[in-house]
Amino acid sequence: MIRIQDILDKVAEYFPEADLDLINRAYVYSAQVHAGQVRLSGEPYLSHPLEVAGILADMHLDVLSISAGLLHDVVEDTHASNEEITSMFGPQLARLVAGVTKISALSFKTREERQAESIRKMILAMADDLRVVLIKLADRLHNMRTIEFHTPDRQRAIARETMDIYAPIASRLGIYWIKKELEDHAFKVLFPDEYKEIDHLLAQSAKEKDEYIRTVRKLLEEKLASAGLSGEITGRFKHHYSVWNKMQRQNLAFEDIYDVIAFRAILGTVSQCYEALGLVHAMWRPIPGKFKDYIGNPKPNMYQSLHTTVIGPYGRRVEIQIRTREMDEVAKWGIAAHWSYKEGRQADERTRRAFAWIQNIVENQESVRDPEEFLKNVRIELFPDEVYVFTPQGDVISLPRGASPVDFAYAIHSEVGNRCAGAKVNGRMVPLKTPLHTGDSVEIITSKNRRPSKDWLSFVKTVKARSRIRQWIKTEERERSLALGREMVEKTFRRHRMSVNALLKSDDLQRVLDELGYKTADDLLAAVGYGKITPLQVQRKLLPKGEPEEEKKADEDQEEAASAPAAPPPPEGVTVRGLDDILVKFAKCCDPVPGDPIIGYITRGQGVTVHRKTCSNVLALDEARAIEVEWGEGGTQTYPVKLHVEAGDRKGLLADLTRAISLCDANILASSTRMVDDSQIAEAFFTVQVSGKNELEKVLRAIRKVPDVHKVRRVSG
Repeated sequence: MIRIQDILDKVAEYFPEADLDLINRAYVYSAQVHAGQVRLSGEPYLSHPLEVAGILADMHLDVLSISAGLLHDVVEDTHASNEEITSMFGPQLARLVAGVTKISALSFKTREERQAESIRKMILAMADDLRVVLIKLADRLHNMRTIEFHTPDRQRAIARETMDIYAPIASRLGIYWIKKELEDHAFKVLFPDEYKEIDHLLAQSAKEKDEYIRTVRKLLEEKLASAGLSGEITGRFKHHYSVWNKMQRQNLAFEDIYDVIAFRAILGTVSQCYEALGLVHAMWRPIPGKFKDYIGNPKPNMYQSLHTTVIGPYGRRVEIQIRTREMDEVAKWGIAAHWSYKEGRQADERTRRAFAWIQNIVENQESVRDPEEFLKNVRIELFPDEVYVFTPQGDVISLPRGASPVDFAYAIHSEVGNRCAGAKVNGRMVPLKTPLHTGDSVEIITSKNRRPSKDWLSFVKTVKARSRIRQWIKTEERERSLALGREMVEKTFRRHRMSVNALLKSDDLQRVLDELGYKTADDLLAAVGYGKITPLQVQRKLLPKGEPEEEKKADEDQEEAASAPAAPPPPEGVTVRGLDDILVKFAKCCDPVPGDPIIGYITRGQGVTVHRKTCSNVLALDEARAIEVEWGEGGTQTYPVKLHVEAGDRKGLLADLTRAISLCDANILASSTRMVDDSQIAEAFFTVQVSGKNELEKVLRAIRKVPDVHKVRRVSG
């Protein structure tokens, strides 16, 4: 177990003027409140905050961060309160501890909700004070180092969360050593057999590769020395998860991975880095397409280095990274190398620009409440495979791979995106959905009369572009719905010599809004236009109590006849949350059945259309019209589902397939078959009626058991 004196010595070494008394006081307080507590390993609980503080000291963080590391669990796990921390250590330290506590104290119904809220809180914490997340990363790293003391199920849950959330954030912050260690610990838990295999293969080839490292390092040192360059050359093995992940991604055997070993040359200046690159390329033939200049085009997390792959000794491919010592510090410590809290200042302008993506996430996600949508958007930010393109003025813009000129336009400014009418790439007009490539020069052509198109949502890649397009569409749809709602209400009111203007000026307006659940009159009228409520519901709130029932009934019949082309929902079908009199129909594009995750979309004059959440058409729909729906309890209704079967052609195949479906008590509504070219493969298409997902799974299992069936799947459309 690390001792407090070890931590104090580390801090004093890189920051001689540090207030070590604050760290000492935090240690004493932590020891007092954690007294008697033990970890699952049997060690005193105090060992954990000490190890966390030690990791933060290794990262050369400031005194407040290290003190917060010692106190990060006290509010959550002891009788200590935030008020007590504030009074004893000051508001800054208390805010850091509170930030870490908020990220930890999460409990949600589903894994997606929990993950989404974990990331949301972490992103907000980063936007407020990046040190909160650095402390949380150190906390998670030590927990992963001692994960074997948890139950197997708990180990897998922690490891999955680490792989999904913490490792990507460490990577995005440029702290690669933490990313690699987190990935390896999680890999060992989630895929133990694969980890052992990679470990064995690396150990087996270690002696040979150590000799190869010595050979290449000597040749590089001699080449640099002959040109008067003095640099440090190191060789290293890739970490276990990186090797395995590359094997999976590229379908390679271990023997086929050429860059299990990577070399690094650290020099004094940028000009020396480029000179060293020339020497390397003169000595060994570079592989086309394998050179990346991250010095001229730094990564968004400020990582800088030259990367090249060459044909080295014995005909082996060798990856070499060339950078200055300052760049190496950034590569090792990431954001921590630039964060100048220890001098009592906020981050410099360069650092703030480099981590503007954090603020972008905060701004773009404020209106996103669906956990799946939030996770999808954040993953775009956490896993950016970047391309670097140029503005006409020569400025570099970083975008995700596959980004289009529309993404580029929104990256310049929201108004440029909204007015985007065309684009030139490298001086030539191109379609707006054209993928951009590193080195492209992009010019956006704007027009005052141009507006965002819903079609853009099908190809934009950045969260900013997607959110701004949806925001514009939502505003536009609201204006249309407001006008339509006003017209519908006015038409209904005329039969009783009433008017919308009179309603807006009447004393009853607030009562009507409260009873129907809307904040403003515009919200109410827009809801009528959307189809969420009917003009008749608004009118009823204002009708004199003594109006004859016959007249009310006549109005109701007249309105229903005019505006209800869809059939009412079956009693056991789908219920729309908060509404009990709205029309419901099922989307033909995805054929939802009970048990499927579903979402509703309001359609003018047609009530609510229910889609599966995984339906591809959902992405193109206006999220402002989305409404929560859920399956009703029980019921005997059946639902159509389309199935696609692929099998080896033989006599009696169709008879066997129909028999298998019939034995599951599922009714076949339609069927067809066809041959696939001359391949002796037959395809069969069925539309069957099932009562829900359980019965559908039963049918799928029965079809898979039919001899010669290769594949069966549910299809949409």
